[in-house]
Amino acid sequence: MEKHQFKAESKRLLDMMIHSIYSNKEIFLRELISNASDATDKMYYRSLTDDKLQFDPQAYEIQIIPDETTRTLTIQDTGIGMTKAELEANLGTIAKSGSLAFKNTTEASDGYDIIGQFGVGFYSAFMVADKIRVTSRHVDSSETYVWESDGADGYTIGHGPQGEIGTTIVLHLKANTDDVNYDEYLQAQRLQAIIKKYSDFIRYPIRLQMQDGEGAAELQTVNSMVPLWRKNPKEVSNEEYTNFYQEKHYGFDKPLKHAHIQVDGNISYQAILYIPETMPFDYYSKEYEKGLELYVNGVLIKEKAEELLPDYFSFVKGMVDSQDLSLNISREILQQDRQLNLIAKNIKNKIKALLQKMLKNERELYSQFFQTFGRQLKFGLYNDFGMHRDDLQDLILFRSSASDTDVTLAEYVERMPETQTHIYYATGDSLARIEQLPQLAVAKEKGFEVLYFVEEIDEFITKVLMQYQEKSFQSIVSADFQLDEEEAQENETHKDLFAALATMLDGKVSAVRANTHLQANPVWLTAKGDISLEMEKTLNAMPDGGGVKAEKVLELNPTHPLFATLVKKFSEQPDTLAAYANVLYNQALLLEGLPIEDPIAFANDVASLIK
Repeated sequence: MEKHQFKAESKRLLDMMIHSIYSNKEIFLRELISNASDATDKMYYRSLTDDKLQFDPQAYEIQIIPDETTRTLTIQDTGIGMTKAELEANLGTIAKSGSLAFKNTTEASDGYDIIGQFGVGFYSAFMVADKIRVTSRHVDSSETYVWESDGADGYTIGHGPQGEIGTTIVLHLKANTDDVNYDEYLQAQRLQAIIKKYSDFIRYPIRLQMQDGEGAAELQTVNSMVPLWRKNPKEVSNEEYTNFYQEKHYGFDKPLKHAHIQVDGNISYQAILYIPETMPFDYYSKEYEKGLELYVNGVLIKEKAEELLPDYFSFVKGMVDSQDLSLNISREILQQDRQLNLIAKNIKNKIKALLQKMLKNERELYSQFFQTFGRQLKFGLYNDFGMHRDDLQDLILFRSSASDTDVTLAEYVERMPETQTHIYYATGDSLARIEQLPQLAVAKEKGFEVLYFVEEIDEFITKVLMQYQEKSFQSIVSADFQLDEEEAQENETHKDLFAALATMLDGKVSAVRANTHLQANPVWLTAKGDISLEMEKTLNAMPDGGGVKAEKVLELNPTHPLFATLVKKFSEQPDTLAAYANVLYNQALLLEGLPIEDPIAFANDVASLIK
């Protein structure tokens, strides 16, 4: 056996690669299987020009054989094999890529491509093995050669016994430590799980040695080989899509909707996307990880490729497979390149189109989806200063005063009266609460439809959108909500009273005015400006939102008996008016669900009026 030193790199580079490049040890099996698949692909390319070779995919396979007695793991392929020179070049030079060189000089066809690109994947096996032996015979040679290394300073290479065409890699596993149990890579179930996770769609059978029902060892095919996403969507049933969703553990539910995408062009990829039926239990927690499974030529590269989904579509599950992506040296972390960005943009548009189609053609199903994930779309509309409005503003739904079903902004604007200049809305913590608003009756009398905002985020969306189809948003509980002639007359008649009350409540309200639509309520609060009463409550409930105050306006019902008392007191006993003003203000706070600022003073004012 000839002794050689590693040609291009030192032991330090090897140590760095083993301990730093790969984030988990199980990756080694993915790399060795990918290399075996590459070798078989090369046999295919040779068969295109060599009549002596009969390429039959059924005749080629990859075998995985664990041996607990010798503590070895064998990976064997029936690919093209390596000559002595290729063993030295490909395995003796760290980071030299035989696959990349082959790819650069060979025209791929028929959907076959080379997975390996960098030549370092083989050395990931040293994460779990302290010695590796590679036995290989090239298709053009009758000689078999053996390459062996303990990963330290170099390797040996020499003749081996006559063997079949192909390559056999034997890993002598490291001794177990307190931190790592290397024996797990000798357990058939563990190996099967790794193969299914990373290499399930390698196009050749991966046959793993397992025990049958009687305890005898036998080789069993453990990979699916034909990916669902490469099939014609017209030939795939809904049941198959559902089974794939559940087999990949995308969720414990059933998918509500799916999209099968196959794109060819400047960037080619296939994808299957799912909209779940139910929300994951940790969806709004920091533990939740968004992202799609990312494959390159059927090999899983990343379980959660968050780069492929915008946050507002983070509920989408599924996978993407492409042969056009650039990978880094470990084939583990994606480089941020143009191809990836193009795929992400395309997927975003596909999801948007899927939701728009549901909204148009399957409204009941879309309403079910929106009930589950609508809040996420609203947050996406609000975040980043509304920069995603074109993607999301036509996907959000609201309940309204004109319908028992949810409506879109487009539907609202379409049925607006010609005289209506604003999109009106009302806020409250429930539909029942909004229905009790006296201002709602005013809007209905005028023939205006009102959107019901029952989630905290709803009103914040209006501040970001500002307008929809050139219609601005206006709250019906805002002081800017238009007055009728009767209210205008009442305000003029009692302007001195209202001015006096405003002075007594200085710092609490900016104005006092009449509202003839309060029905049985003697008093109500509205707000002026950008901060509404609901926004005040929401912001003050946040850890860093304390101290936010809306510009409040106190509205009095001129038809209520209490108003006549105020008029009389203002004329005859103006010095007693302050107690009335404080009681009415605090009553309005209670009606609005806001805390009373000084409960003791309020109780004393009530007692003095009763006395």
